[in-house]
Amino acid sequence: MRRCCIIYNEPREGALADELDVLDQVAHIEKHLVDLGISVYRKGITERFMAEIAELAKEKPDFVFNLVESINNKGELIYFVPALLNLYSIPYSGNSLESIFLTTNKTICSNMMKNAGINNPGAYLPSQSKLLKPGRKYIIKPIWEDGSLGITSDSVFDCKPGFEVKLKGLDDAHWFIEDFIDGREFNISVLAGKDGPEVLPPAEIVFVNYDAGRPRIIDFKAKWDMDSFEYINTVREFPGNKINNHLATNLKEAALSCWHLFSLKGYARVDVRTDSNDNVYVIEINGNPCISPDGGFVAATKEAGYPFTDVLQRIISDLN
Repeated sequence: MRRCCIIYNEPREGALADELDVLDQVAHIEKHLVDLGISVYRKGITERFMAEIAELAKEKPDFVFNLVESINNKGELIYFVPALLNLYSIPYSGNSLESIFLTTNKTICSNMMKNAGINNPGAYLPSQSKLLKPGRKYIIKPIWEDGSLGITSDSVFDCKPGFEVKLKGLDDAHWFIEDFIDGREFNISVLAGKDGPEVLPPAEIVFVNYDAGRPRIIDFKAKWDMDSFEYINTVREFPGNKINNHLATNLKEAALSCWHLFSLKGYARVDVRTDSNDNVYVIEINGNPCISPDGGFVAATKEAGYPFTDVLQRIISDLN
């Protein structure tokens, strides 16, 4: 019987929903790995990650299912875990050290996509604010964090006199400014397969009851605050054939281009926004997307009609 250790970022004391979500992922994965006849145990990863991975190496699991999204809730440290798994030659699921680093650092990711001809919004460091064009809309984002951490409705701003106050205290190592694409938003999940990556049915994020003064974005409230207006009125839908052929083709091509450019493995999610002409702009590549029962990736696999055990089998057939 194969033996798997599920590793995950151990939530800190008093952790909020964005950290605690990983425990739902662990339970979901554990149940279905057992259904596949695999022996499973868990290991939470903390700021002692170097010692913890060294201990893991001594335990000699056949492979690791890597659900580590951050260390001490800092996405900046995410790639240290796959680096250590590489060091100890421990096979692991999901994306490699290189892919995780390149896609988590959003400014490097943006530059690589532009160089490869993949359409994505213009991006600027806070120190480059003089490059912003008067009258245009922009959004401020953290470079390293996922899960909408650090993003609020105030993150979107118009470039007009006084906008500089928005950037006060933001450093180039942790923040960047992006052209705001004021259109539709889609999540495109991709799953490894024996014949190559498969693009799953795209999900559209629909912003219900949003008036003109409220930016249509998935901010922290929309993702995690269940009692907020943003959470209640931000809805995932699968439009299916309601998407015209031109847009459907553009979404699929964007997702596959990102998969190949960053040598993605196992599973991933590409988030995009589109303008009024159905031009697709990639806004984020998530090399370790949430895989909890109510998450977007799992919803896409259900929409495609795949039992989750089949999905897991495809992921663990594409180990690093």
